[in-house]
Amino acid sequence: MKIIWLGHGSLRIETSGQVLLVDPWLTDSPVLPLDKQDEAVRGATHLILTHAHIDHVADMLPLARKLSIPIVGQYDLMSHWGAHEHVDTVGFNKGGTVDLGGVQLTMVNAVHSSTMASETGPLAAGSECGYILRAEGRTIYISGDTDIMADMDWIGDYYRPDVGILSAGGHFTMDMKAAAYAAKRYFNFKTVIPYHYRSFPILEQSAKDLAEGLPDVDVIEPEILQPIEL
Repeated sequence: MKIIWLGHGSLRIETSGQVLLVDPWLTDSPVLPLDKQDEAVRGATHLILTHAHIDHVADMLPLARKLSIPIVGQYDLMSHWGAHEHVDTVGFNKGGTVDLGGVQLTMVNAVHSSTMASETGPLAAGSECGYILRAEGRTIYISGDTDIMADMDWIGDYYRPDVGILSAGGHFTMDMKAAAYAAKRYFNFKTVIPYHYRSFPILEQSAKDLAEGLPDVDVIEPEILQPIEL
């Protein structure tokens, strides 16, 4: 299994013969070079959406059409896109699990917001979520954009993920100290990978506080397009 950071809150996960793009942000990305964008999405089999903010959703519809692959996400928005945007979708909801060709993806709660811009202001677009991904004997918690939440207690106890990919940039989500607290209190991770940081000056630029807060966990700071092999 390879986890590849595409910058900000975007991931490429290669596992079980599938290539999952989680919230791939290409258009106007401040950190993913233009000449690397084709490499970032090459061979993708599924698009996975956590919520509808522009830095997560901007390239969903264009990529679904260009690559002829489905978008997987929260039922309400997937139903709307399937009916009106002429793309393939897999819509499900929190607590549900879908099989993506040998990859089990379960939707779990997150605490954030999920809106899209319109001429009359923000429009609600489904609801924010995170995911539990199970493949190749690994269980990965992808937090999506979220704060610490009590639901992490049962998510950690029930699914027992050994890898945490945690939003930790602060301002819009948990910061590094909060992510370390959540990981220590609610989970028993062997590996933690921070994301949703280093892309804007307002966000955290280092995972130092996360690593210091989790001395017994392998905290890996990702680099753009450099695979982390699990």
